[in-house]
Amino acid sequence: MYSSVESPATSTDKPGPSSVSEVSQLIQGLLKSDPQLANVSIIGEVSGHSQPASGHSYFSLRDREASLRCVMFRYGRGHQYLEDGALVVCEGSAGIYAPRGDLQIIVTSAEPAGVGDQQAQLEELKRKLRAEGLFDPSRKRTLPQFPQRIAVITSEQGAVWHDIANVVRRRYPLMELMLVPSAVQGELAPVSIIEAFADLHAYAETETVDAVVVARGGGSAEDLMPYNDEMVARTIFASRIPVISAVGHETDFTIADDVADLRAPTPSAAAELVSPDIAGLTFETADFAQRLMRGLSGRVTLARQRLELTHDRLAENAPDTQLFRDRVDELKARAQDSWARYITIKREGMKRVEAELRALAPHNILERGYAMVRGTDGRVISSATNIEPKENLELTFADGTVEAEAKVVSTNN
Repeated sequence: MYSSVESPATSTDKPGPSSVSEVSQLIQGLLKSDPQLANVSIIGEVSGHSQPASGHSYFSLRDREASLRCVMFRYGRGHQYLEDGALVVCEGSAGIYAPRGDLQIIVTSAEPAGVGDQQAQLEELKRKLRAEGLFDPSRKRTLPQFPQRIAVITSEQGAVWHDIANVVRRRYPLMELMLVPSAVQGELAPVSIIEAFADLHAYAETETVDAVVVARGGGSAEDLMPYNDEMVARTIFASRIPVISAVGHETDFTIADDVADLRAPTPSAAAELVSPDIAGLTFETADFAQRLMRGLSGRVTLARQRLELTHDRLAENAPDTQLFRDRVDELKARAQDSWARYITIKREGMKRVEAELRALAPHNILERGYAMVRGTDGRVISSATNIEPKENLELTFADGTVEAEAKVVSTNN
């Protein structure tokens, strides 16, 4: 603890500086000495409520213009009325939490007073969006069984991105994971989330994106308010890519959860929902292969037994067919004999026809001393009546041609 130190030169002029603890104690004393602050009654909307294992309740009371930190120790009355969005009347006293220097109200009791303004506005927005069909289960799309690429809209600074990446690497390393950074809390977060969706859809014009996870870690009700924003809800509804909402803890619910195609209780759970378990798939495939082999082996064994049984029955009841076999062999031999003789006769006939055709061939006729007469126009002249006196002729012999002129034309007639 820092203590005040007086300077010899100035000790008679003014007191030395006070320590932080001394100033904190002074403020605490002033708060306790004020009768209005020592016993105060406040009406406000509960926000950011949490109740750890100690049993104490930590929350804020807020209205449209201000917010006060509050604590109700486990012995206080009315813990059951403290939930986000509830309008309550709290009795207690104002004080300072010295380690942080925070002004807080130490609440001794709480009574319900209705629904707070923020919660009422949230419920009204839910009714509006539900009436427009944004929560309709029939429009929700299923996720692909084996996705190639998953986008994650979240902060690049927080642990959420790393948690999702670790789960995906462990379960299904074949899938590509891409980060689309955005703010996850504060007044500018809704605009940042909407812009992240716009960037993602521009990328998806040329590349495959199977689904998008909208994620952030746990926090107070105020921290999660960007995911209750109307324009964020409409952006999720209009997304061409299936959306998984993974906002906060399992007990946190936002409008984004209602609009999305699928709600995951935590970001890590979302990573498990979008990534098949490759170890489980390997086991299932091996098990299926074993069952298939056992099934096929059983069917083959049964078929073999039936075939052997049928063979045995046929062998017992089949007549003696040897006589018929011998007769078939004899007929076959005779048919082959007849066919061979037929082929020989036909071949000899073809040889005679070939010799006759060869004898009648024009070249062979010319070799016997004949000649072929053609006119100058190339026509074959077979009669003297077709020749004019003085007409030029072409005589074709077996060994060449001769050009001649018809001097005199005489016919047998």
